[in-house]
Amino acid sequence: MIYLSMDLLCSLITGKERKITKLRQKDDTMNSFKDIIGQDQIINYISKAISKNTLAHAYILTGEKGSGKRMIASLFAMFIQCEQKEVDKDVCGQCKSCKQSMGNNQPDIIRITHEKANTISVEDVRTQINNTVDIKPYSSPHKVYIIENAELMTTQAQNALLKNIEEPPGYAVFLLLTQNMEMLLPTIRSRCVILKIRNIRDDLIKQHLMDKMSIPENQANLCVAFAAGNIGRAIKLVESEQFDKMKNEVIHLVTNIGHMETEEIFSVVKKMQEYKPFIVDYLDLMAVWYRDILVYKATKNMDVVIFKEQMWQVKQKATTSSYGGIERIIGAIEKTKERLKANVNFELAMELLLLTMKEN
Repeated sequence: MIYLSMDLLCSLITGKERKITKLRQKDDTMNSFKDIIGQDQIINYISKAISKNTLAHAYILTGEKGSGKRMIASLFAMFIQCEQKEVDKDVCGQCKSCKQSMGNNQPDIIRITHEKANTISVEDVRTQINNTVDIKPYSSPHKVYIIENAELMTTQAQNALLKNIEEPPGYAVFLLLTQNMEMLLPTIRSRCVILKIRNIRDDLIKQHLMDKMSIPENQANLCVAFAAGNIGRAIKLVESEQFDKMKNEVIHLVTNIGHMETEEIFSVVKKMQEYKPFIVDYLDLMAVWYRDILVYKATKNMDVVIFKEQMWQVKQKATTSSYGGIERIIGAIEKTKERLKANVNFELAMELLLLTMKEN
């Protein structure tokens, strides 16, 4: 499975995105647990905890960016406050509280904010939690605090929060969302129920992209390969025209490298400087291409190939290449990653790789 760095994603999605307005609106306004894909274990736990009145005072929702933490936490809080939650063990979406939640104006669901981009300070916690937690809920049986990026809390902020988690009012519920649970104090972790957002099966992500976003299978396969079980990442890749640009440049390179003269190769290396900050991801696209060739050569099965649009080129390369040659190229790609990580000269590392690709 290929992992796409979050730096690249941030860069890609700042470019012009495809107009998939209906999908974006749907994703931003999910109002049922039925809309959550591949997290049945967590949803079942939440439903049972609320229906059996065994709700804890503090939860940690942990998972990588784009895994669905925010959506699950929002629905969790909405479900806690729902006035008709006994219906189908899901939010009703119709009561006053649910409508307020969907409009982000439920007075007893408090989202902690912070002025500094990369820090949640002790003052943020004191002002928004410590100074308000003893005030009874305005209109609901509970008061739910949602702390996104909880790992950004300073040690002092975490200690300030700890006092509330240790001796909370009976109506208070804390939802801590984090990408790195280990950055939270052990005393915080030990007092919270931990809900781990799992990677989603590739087939479920693929089905979502094809059914909900009307994405062709070949494009869905490529996005799934890079998403590594993260549906948020897959959706952003689908919407990014910049990702398509990089993919097309890689395809042009790998399908023509065998015919390039040395001067052309040097020219390509200079052009690759554009992707230098994200070169590992560029190299991963190459790895997917050669993996396709290796798999097709071994199986003659195009169903397992990701670059189906380039079927003819994949078949031709598989026919003219040896197993050893393909494996040497894949090995060279990995070696190039190691060299770049060790700060080897960029142009030299890429020239060595492209020459290895040309020779094999």
